[in-house]
Amino acid sequence: MKKSLFNGPISPQKIADSIAHHQVKTNIGAHDIFLGQVRADEIDGKKVVAIDYSCYEEMAEKVFHEIRESAFEKFDLTCLHIYHSTGIVKAGEICLFVFTSSRHRAMAMDSCRYIVEEIKSKVPVFGKEIFEDDSHQWKVNS
Repeated sequence: MKKSLFNGPISPQKIADSIAHHQVKTNIGAHDIFLGQVRADEIDGKKVVAIDYSCYEEMAEKVFHEIRESAFEKFDLTCLHIYHSTGIVKAGEICLFVFTSSRHRAMAMDSCRYIVEEIKSKVPVFGKEIFEDDSHQWKVNS
């Protein structure tokens, strides 16, 4: 089973390397990428400076695997990568990277949206928003 969870933010270098590794796969005609970034939201007058992501890793990895399998069944994909952060990710840093590849753009784009929505609704990863005064609250997804 492919690992999706990584400690800390997803670096620009990891994203660039993932893209670069696909140049040799000449049957791919399109890629789509989703990057989730931590926002510096203001909540009740306090600014979010980071999110501390936690989960039960074995369960979360199982759900990521199910989403991956479902996407390959629904869409004509060549490649699919999902990376989600655990631990502390500061405002402005990347916490989710979804990368889909297909022969045609529609499949790459449609599958990427599908995967992101499935992750947000099904994967048991929880975010604790850390404020500039070191107080916190559990994130509520909208």
